[in-house]
This record gives sequence, structure tokens and C-alpha cells, in this order.
Amino acid sequence: MDPSRALKITIDGNLSPAEKIPQSSDVILESIVIQDINDENDNNPKSYIKKDQIADLEEVPHGIIRQAKTSEDYQFPTHRLKKKLESSNKIPLVIVACGSFSPITYLHLRMFEMAMDSINEQTRYEVVGGFFSPVSDYYNKNGLAKSYHRVRMCELACERTSNWLMVDAWESLQHEYTRTSKVLDHFNDEINVKRGGIQNVTGEKIGVKIMLLAGGDLIESMGEPNVWQDEDLHHILGNYGCLIVERTGSDVRSFLLSHDIMYEHRRNILVIKQLIYNDISSTKIRLFIRRGMSVQYLLPNSVIRYIQEHGLYRDSEPVKQVMDHRI
Repeated sequence: MDPSRALKITIDGNLSPAEKIPQSSDVILESIVIQDINDENDNNPKSYIKKDQIADLEEVPHGIIRQAKTSEDYQFPTHRLKKKLESSNKIPLVIVACGSFSPITYLHLRMFEMAMDSINEQTRYEVVGGFFSPVSDYYNKNGLAKSYHRVRMCELACERTSNWLMVDAWESLQHEYTRTSKVLDHFNDEINVKRGGIQNVTGEKIGVKIMLLAGGDLIESMGEPNVWQDEDLHHILGNYGCLIVERTGSDVRSFLLSHDIMYEHRRNILVIKQLIYNDISSTKIRLFIRRGMSVQYLLPNSVIRYIQEHGLYRDSEPVKQVMDHRI
């Protein structure tokens, strides 16, 4: 794969053969699920789940196939990737968010929508697809559920709350931690190299711009020593670009001014201001779950249901990490 084939334009200028999703919304199955969970928790009455505590079932629509659980079965998801541009004067853009997503929250989903609004208003791009790319189990982070759980929760969130977002399991299936620059290379390879981009309004294939979607705190980590390699930053910001969603208490613009590499590539960076601040944190969601507190309206119902069914996030984490964490 040749990263030089990535579409380099500044901001200025079938799914895997994995198993089919079962449809299961009837009362009988709901009773079985509740009983199964309660049978597993016979030694801890406090963890019993009552019928009125289970979120409404929001399964993946009929016909959608789950992402593969093994690299051998993996196929790049394209079921929501536009095949053709709608506007003759726009440049196709794919947005990619890398992260733990343990679990995925409404903020993660909102970041894509905020990015879409800013892109439509301030740039010449037309968004043709958006992807979540959960990290592999080799990331070694506290509170990280197994990758197949995190991929599945992202699938449930996207398929029932969005008509354009997708989940790519490639990064999660790797047998080592994969640097963000390599993940973006993977998307470029799948979209531009293997598929030749997408069609413009005249039917001609053109390259697709790929950009990383990130929170302000992740961008600030680029200034911390020994966290990011300079060559990776040049590769990400120079060849692809970055959409940065500001977070409460972060001054992204001042940071861009003070960071040499980011300032060098500033024309390939778009800072997205939150007009309604949302500070939902996956770390604090996990704390709420361990404390038996409600997480309703913080996560999609389908994700809450999945967490309940699989007993996720019951193990303890260091308190200091939870209190200091901003993601």
C-alpha cells in the first residue's frame, strides 16, 4: 500500500461473511434473556435485572451482517459508503474516529454530527462515509472490554441511531497495538487503492480525502513527550488531516499555535466548536455501572442492553484514573 496515494487536499483548498444478526424483539425472548442474566447472578441478588430496568431492544436492522471476529474472515464495510458524489464542486471525504469506545457513548456519535455540520458550513468537502475504528486488546488500557464486545456495541449504536456511520473491525483484529498513522493508511488502502475512490457526478473515479476525528484532549496528548512520534504526526496531519472537537476546559487553538508540527499543518486541521457542551465520559460511565447507577440517556439503549446482557464493566478501576479522566 502506497500512502502517497492518499488524497492530499487541505481544508482550504460488503461486509464480512460473519453470522447474520438475529431479530429478537418478542416478549418470550425478553423473558429468557432476563432469566439467563439472573441465573448467572444467583450469588449476588443486588445484581438482578428486572424487566422494567432493561432498555428497549434496538437490534441491528434485518439484512445487516456483523463484522468478522477473526482477521481471516475480515472484509471492509462499505454498506453505507457513498458510491457517487452528489455535488459537482465538492471533494469526497471519509471521517475516521480511532479510540477505545469502552463503551461507545452519545458523545462519540455526536462528534461525527458536529464534524458534519462544520464541514458542510466551512469547507468544500462532501462527507461520503464515517467509521469507528476500535483499538485492539493490545492497547492495554484500564477498563478496556474485549475488542469483540466493543466492536459489537459500536455496531449496535451506529446501525440504530445513524444512517451513515459504520464500524470497521480491522484495527481491533490486529495482534499488536496499531499506530493511528497505520490505521489511516489502512482506510486509504481500502478506499482509494483497492476501490479507486468513488465516482464523481460524471461517473469518473476520484480519490477520497480521509481525515481523523479526535477530541481536544487527544490532540493535546500530541504535545506530551514519548506519546507520539514526530514522523507519525507529520504523516497523519500532512497526508490526511484532522478534525478536532473542542472539549470543556481545553484551548485547542492556543495549543495549535504553540505546537510546531501542528502549526506547520494547520491548513489541514479543522477545529470544531461545541455549541452545546457534552462531557459524557466512557470512564465515568463504567464507574456508574459499577455503582449500580443509571446510564439511561447517556448511551444508546441497544448498548445499555448489551452491557447488561454480558455483565460488562463490573471490575474495579483505579479511582484516581476515573476522577482525572476527561474522555
